[in-house]
Parts: sequence; C-alpha cells; structure tokens
Amino acid sequence: MSLESVRAFLAEHAPDIAIIDQGASTATVSEAALALGVEPGQIAKTLSIRINNEVILIVARGDARLDNQKTKAVFGGRSRMLGAEEVEAVTGHPIGGVCPFGLATPLPIYCDVSLRDFAEVYPAAGSRTSSVRLTPGRLATLTDARWVGICVPPAPAPVPPITAKL
Repeated sequence: MSLESVRAFLAEHAPDIAIIDQGASTATVSEAALALGVEPGQIAKTLSIRINNEVILIVARGDARLDNQKTKAVFGGRSRMLGAEEVEAVTGHPIGGVCPFGLATPLPIYCDVSLRDFAEVYPAAGSRTSSVRLTPGRLATLTDARWVGICVPPAPAPVPPITAKL
C-alpha cells in the first residue's frame, strides 16, 4: 500500500519520475548507497520527529546527523524521534521506506540544506526496496518543503600520515 501511495503521488505530481526498485534492501543508508551505487550522502533520509506536540518530517543527506541545538533554535523545542509504529501510522510508510511522498497524514516537511551538496539525491519511495532519483530542489518543490539548516555533515575522514622510505 505504501509503495502504491507513492506511485499515485508521483503519477499526479511528477509523472516523469520513475520509481527504482532494487529488489534488494535499501532500508538503511549504507544498503541504499550500495544498491544504487552512490555515496551515502546522496541518500535522502527522512526523519520523523516530534517537536512540542507536532510531528514533522526532515529530509537530510544520508550521512548527516541532526544537531539538537540547531533543531531547538529553529523549531522552538526539543526534538524526539518517533517509534516505528507511530512512524508507520502517521506516514503510511514502513521504517526503511519512509519518504515525503504519498503520506497517510499531511505533515510539515523540511529539507535540510545538506541535501544541496549533491546534484541528485535518492529518497525512499514507500518500501524497503524502492527509491527515486531527483534534484534536491525538485524534492523540496514536490513536497512543498521549507529549507532549514539543522544537520551536521559528517566529519572528513582522517588523512593517514605520509611515511617516507629512505
């Protein structure tokens, strides 16, 4: 049903966007990046959180993490991740397939500016094996999302020391 609600949403709002079904799990950022052959940052993860008494969705690059202080400053309250059952109840999507398309309940959607680090990103498409490819700008436009800066990008990998052989 969840994949079908995404299909219906895309058919109405973006018929040019195809659903990519890998036939293998794309439920985690690392699985999705491996299956799609892209960097983990290009996976657009959708976080379901509650702030004060409101549930919102935040779409961010896959390897970024939510910054609690920035989130509190932007939204005026402490964020709390929803449990799996509540996520599925409000979004209509299972964990691992949560996306901002075809939602069971209208929710405010925010795109973190970290997505703009990539020309194309890959959010899930309502199931644990499906995704779509689109630009961050198109993602925000299709979902009527507002841009926020509340995530911390990953730390750069340490550079190994250079050892010279004489």
